[in-house]
Amino acid sequence: MTALQQEIEQRLADAEPQVEVLLAEVLSGPAHPTLRVFIDHPDGVTLSLCESVSGHLSDMRDRYTLEISSPGSERPLSKPDHFRRYIGRRARVRMRSPEPVAIQRRRSYTGELVGASDSEITLAAEGGILAIPYSDIRRCNLVEE
Repeated sequence: MTALQQEIEQRLADAEPQVEVLLAEVLSGPAHPTLRVFIDHPDGVTLSLCESVSGHLSDMRDRYTLEISSPGSERPLSKPDHFRRYIGRRARVRMRSPEPVAIQRRRSYTGELVGASDSEITLAAEGGILAIPYSDIRRCNLVEE
């Protein structure tokens, strides 16, 4: 989890305590970087909730174009609890950077999420079972089955 995501979570903790920040990512844009925040709520994510969260983060519009979104069917996973909640589901893991050629690692893997500890996930992918440290994951999403 990034420092920016932690900051957003702290800011929303009092104002919107039931909102879970699933992922906060910065995307470079032609004029202004975009801050995309995926949120969830026990009662679902509505337009009104997205507007409310956007209002609580309004000062960030000085630095970013702000997008608040529901997770959708390809929900992002960014915390150990997220991974644990979806063990048994298919996921696509994109790596931060390719490993040295000698290790033969790729930029992304798709497979069944079979484990999640506090330090790594275990993915049953083509070619076998992989242990992937959270520090190596750039982004992970559930995949439609």
